Amino acid sequence: MARSSNGKSRFFGGNLSPISRNKSHSTTSIGRRNYSLYINKILKEVVPCRSISSSTVDFLNNLINETFAMIAVEARQLMNYRKRCTLTPEDIQKAVYLLLPKKLARYAVAFGSEAVHRFVHS
Repeated sequence: MARSSNGKSRFFGGNLSPISRNKSHSTTSIGRRNYSLYINKILKEVVPCRSISSSTVDFLNNLINETFAMIAVEARQLMNYRKRCTLTPEDIQKAVYLLLPKKLARYAVAFGSEAVHRFVHS
């Protein structure tokens, strides 16, 4: 008897959700972004006559979310190492340089800096 009369677990204290809930492939968990629209747009720009399966889009979406999470964790660790309370762009850039290969990190930082510059000055 894991469920009490009020619908809460007596062992964990939280609400129990049904396990067999059907979810579409395009939905993600709470706090995660869905980049499937952007993935398809970029694919159509690069190779207009090709398409991509939904499982591949889900995989790429998870890859993007995990990469962002790793960069955020590394940047937070750098911020704590410097004994600062504010996350700066330098912390994020250093985290990118630490996590990604050299050439990819340079491109990522260059394109990210350009995008921030365009956003600020638009």
